Amino acid sequence: MLLSPQFNWTFLVVAALFLSVIGILGDLTESIVKRGTGTKDSGTLLAGHGGILDRVDSLLFVGPVLYYLLLLPVLP
Repeated sequence: MLLSPQFNWTFLVVAALFLSVIGILGDLTESIVKRGTGTKDSGTLLAGHGGILDRVDSLLFVGPVLYYLLLLPVLP
C-alpha cells in the first residue's frame, strides 16, 4: 500500500502532523488530570517512569483518531 503509485503522500504528511498534535494533547490531558488529583505517578508498575498511564497516554488519544482516519476514503 505505501509503495502504491496512487498513495496520497499529502494525506500521510497531514495525518502525521495531526496525530502528533493529538498525542501531545493526550499527554497534556493526562498531566492535567494528575495535577488535579495531586498525584505524581499514575502507578507503581513502572517505577521511575510515572506508571503505565504515563507511557500510553498519547496512544489512548491517537489510537481512536488513527482508526477513523484510516476509514476515510482518501487511502487507496
